[in-house]
Amino acid sequence: MDSFLTRAKRVIHRATQPPLPPGAHERVRLARMPRYVETVTELPGFLFRIPDGPSFLSSWEEIFDREIYDFNAGAGPVRILDCGANVGVSCLFFSRRFPEAKITAFEPDPKIFAYLQGNLASGGCRNVELLAQAVWSENTTLRFQSEGADAGRVDAGGGKGLIEIPAVRLRDFLTGPVDLLKLDIEGAETVVLKDIAPNLHWVRHLFVEYHSFAAKPQTLGEIVQLLTDGGFRLHFQPMFPAPRPFIEVPSHLGMDMQLNIFGWREAAAG
Repeated sequence: MDSFLTRAKRVIHRATQPPLPPGAHERVRLARMPRYVETVTELPGFLFRIPDGPSFLSSWEEIFDREIYDFNAGAGPVRILDCGANVGVSCLFFSRRFPEAKITAFEPDPKIFAYLQGNLASGGCRNVELLAQAVWSENTTLRFQSEGADAGRVDAGGGKGLIEIPAVRLRDFLTGPVDLLKLDIEGAETVVLKDIAPNLHWVRHLFVEYHSFAAKPQTLGEIVQLLTDGGFRLHFQPMFPAPRPFIEVPSHLGMDMQLNIFGWREAAAG
């Protein structure tokens, strides 16, 4: 009798539990993988090649589970600028959500760009223009530190293993209505935002991943002032909040804070 009751309780318990997310076992595998080990996942519904399981899973949960980049499109064709496209998770979301959109994606890391290019070709994302360039405040060549996953960045110092990458002035792409401008450019956001400020009136929705580097001046105040002056309503989401910031602030890849900034305007761009 006890054995029957125990089994019955287990069945009832399983039946009352919320359903597991799609690909639950695959998610566990990716989360448990060591960093910077290449693998292939079928979470997108096709073979998707990635250089790092945990960082891909984090992006997937943000972009596809929580849909942080979703927005209501206005009338006319949708225009999206994806700056810092990485391996293509955000581009895949945009392409599926807005199949008629015109999407331009920038990714400066040549190794990561190869993943991006292959994944979008495998996924049949034909409405995405891919540019193997960084966005910056001028057309130039920059020194770049490749991290191996999703945190490569422009490096103004003299770090080891730097490569040279081409950069384009983002302001030149803001000459007409843009439904979403995504800036996930690992510390270059303040330089770029200052330069594109006169053209921000074209942008309806704006996402900025702000990076605060330990022992360096914080520029969050400049960004907030620039965006509010530009007519944006703002919302903030911390990436890794510190439970006791007066006592200890955790550091991640040299950063003591990462913040997702969402900006939107009610009136039509133009």
